[in-house]
Amino acid sequence: MIPGFEEIVEQRILKAQEKGEMDNLPGKGRPLTFEDENVPEELRLSSKILKNAGFLPPELELKKQIQNTEDLLATLETDSPEKGRIQKKLNFLFTKLNTMRGSSSESSLFLELYKENIIKRMS
Repeated sequence: MIPGFEEIVEQRILKAQEKGEMDNLPGKGRPLTFEDENVPEELRLSSKILKNAGFLPPELELKKQIQNTEDLLATLETDSPEKGRIQKKLNFLFTKLNTMRGSSSESSLFLELYKENIIKRMS
């Protein structure tokens, strides 16, 4: 940690406590819960802070884009001219995700499930 930063943080926490700004926080008196158990223990708190601030790890952000694109694709009519363009975008996002993960069996399974999902939607 940056020298002196910890002391500044402690002072601000104490001031907030004195003003009563920490009296009615959600979850007060309960241990923190972490949604993603795959994050190493030493990174969980920083991961939670970033997530609460709206920042996601690149892989999760990409999964979010994939979900949004799939939802958009599902709303389009079968003969829509946009459908081909959106499908190409979705294919690109999956390729990007698989590249981030490497060529693991997990990414291959993910791709197979995706193909099954698309076939069901097109039927």
